[in-house]
Amino acid sequence: MADWRASSLFTPAERAALEFADGLTLTPAVVSDQAFAEARRHFSEAQIVELAATVAMENYRARLNRAFLVEAEGRYRPRSES
Repeated sequence: MADWRASSLFTPAERAALEFADGLTLTPAVVSDQAFAEARRHFSEAQIVELAATVAMENYRARLNRAFLVEAEGRYRPRSES
């Protein structure tokens, strides 16, 4: 699977959100000071709280699905980069 960092499809704000999300997804969760500072450059405090809550919920669902062996439905089809 290709890493989002290698893609040219994301804006600086989207890259900041993805870096923040990656840190929260690690076990244990580790958002570096640099990643947090970059997120603050692009997002308000309320938006960062919403981002963190959304990432936490998606991680919760992913782990719950894994515990019960729930598989993806295969609907995702990535667009090719041009």
